[in-house]
Amino acid sequence: MRSGLPAPGCAIDIGEVEFSAIRAQGAGGQNVNKVSSAVHLRFDIAASSLPADVKQRLRALADQRITTEGVVVIKAQTSRSQEANRADALARLQALVDSVATPPRTRRATRPTYGARQRRLEGKSLRAGIKAGRGRVDGE
Repeated sequence: MRSGLPAPGCAIDIGEVEFSAIRAQGAGGQNVNKVSSAVHLRFDIAASSLPADVKQRLRALADQRITTEGVVVIKAQTSRSQEANRADALARLQALVDSVATPPRTRRATRPTYGARQRRLEGKSLRAGIKAGRGRVDGE
């Protein structure tokens, strides 16, 4: 059984990541209007050097940051520093890749125990008795 550590070789190559500086949104005074401190990170999954199984699981993720063309787009604008936003975006991309680095464990079907079946049937009969008591009362 494998541990929760990422598979070896799943580190992001910085050369495969494209950064573009944009102006941040929201409040921030004049600084937000003058300085392009927010960062758009673009990472093409198909052209990356990630292992094939990791690429496949990354493409299969239901994540709004992954386009239909298979490009991961992350916008970071929490900091006033462009370098801090760049590091934040890269860390979020690495976390996304790490989340799919280990293959999911296969489910093995099991059977319920005898005691579990008895408890289930006992609960059903108890509930049936409660519901039967809600019916009309006979006037005998």
